[in-house]
Amino acid sequence: MAVGLLLVTHLGIGTALKSVAGRLLGPLPLAVEVFEMSYDADPDAMLPAASAALRRADGGDGVLLLTDLYGATPANLAARLAHLGTPVRRVSALSLPMLLRVLNYPELPLDELPAVAAAGARNGVVHDDA
Repeated sequence: MAVGLLLVTHLGIGTALKSVAGRLLGPLPLAVEVFEMSYDADPDAMLPAASAALRRADGGDGVLLLTDLYGATPANLAARLAHLGTPVRRVSALSLPMLLRVLNYPELPLDELPAVAAAGARNGVVHDDA
């Protein structure tokens, strides 16, 4: 049993991030599903398909939902998914460093992965080229 990942994003973002992660890491150590939404998508109409993606992502230990932009439609849909019965944790501001960080800790339980994701998002490097 394992935690799964569901990337809930605007069109193109989740697919691209998953693809790059696969190129960098090879076989992904966690199940990663992608659910993308158009910018004018109706969240009510998208909920059944998003729920199916959530079920596919669940490896038995819950799902970490990673969304691209807090407050946008994908994040709001992810908030609705969190109330469907599957154990879920949510983190916004999805980036490649965040995704790679989470994928490097596949043994961690669901409750610990949000902090790992957040750490990946804030570990930027400032270059002083002055």
